[in-house]
Amino acid sequence: MPDTSTTPAPPEQIRAVPVRHPGRWIASAVIAVLAAMFVHMLATNEVFQWDFMVDNMSSDPVLKGARTTLVMTVLAMAIGILLGIVLAVMRLSANPVVSGAAWVYIWFFRAIPRIVLLFFSASLGALYSTYELGFPFDQQIMDLFGFEGDWRFLSLDGNDIFRGFVAGLLGLTLSEGAYAAEIVRAGIQSVDPGQVEAAQALGMSRGKTMRRIVLPQAMRVIIPPMGNETIAMLKDTSLLIAVPVTNELNFQLRAIGSRTFQVIPMAVASILWYLALASLLMIGQHFLEKRFSRGFGNRETRQQRAARRARDVGSTH
Repeated sequence: MPDTSTTPAPPEQIRAVPVRHPGRWIASAVIAVLAAMFVHMLATNEVFQWDFMVDNMSSDPVLKGARTTLVMTVLAMAIGILLGIVLAVMRLSANPVVSGAAWVYIWFFRAIPRIVLLFFSASLGALYSTYELGFPFDQQIMDLFGFEGDWRFLSLDGNDIFRGFVAGLLGLTLSEGAYAAEIVRAGIQSVDPGQVEAAQALGMSRGKTMRRIVLPQAMRVIIPPMGNETIAMLKDTSLLIAVPVTNELNFQLRAIGSRTFQVIPMAVASILWYLALASLLMIGQHFLEKRFSRGFGNRETRQQRAARRARDVGSTH
């Protein structure tokens, strides 16, 4: 009987046709044309006065202003974060009075624009001419028992305290504490409650549990939004002109522009300064995120990354 079986024909070679994306080419061409127009404007428009701008960007008043801006940013964020941690712990307290007080603080200072708060903090010297430290209601207590004098240890002139740098720092810190509290609270709540229960079962106090167990793990969630808050704080130092803080970066650049009638060059100089300072903060944020994200997710180790690259190189030969 003849063999009627046939061998199946081999499959034809796949003819891969690349997908065309005309929209991408059109979008790229439009962006390239706009970028060329922007560069041409920067290079040919004499209003920018690049030589004048570069010379004044590195002048002593501007450099001192940049230093003041960085110092104000660091201090406002450091004190604001500490205040935020306290408020976050209070907000999570089982005591309704403590939790309610923290909620009122957060609600109040998140609702007020920072420039309004800076105006108010600069006017505290008019609220009370003298600020004294001592026992509350000391005059009433002394009068009640027929004594003279008071229980006040320190007296300060309000107009000397609440002006310039101190007034600006106070306004920014009070505002930042409210925002930092919500960020820290979200980070604390991201930690598994079972770890807190396990730490308490081992006899650790609540404070030690918070320092050793909760906050180190919460940092992974806290750092990204807190980094954004730091960059926002850097930019918000420009609002200190409302106090005013005269040795701040934005104030110095505006003063040079007003004095020389070169407003546009000094505005560009301000943009470049804030871009440079914000870029430094972004680099620091990147390394902090990398440091505190160790052990979370499916991040490759250095050896795994090197092995993968070796496999990719080998597959191309």
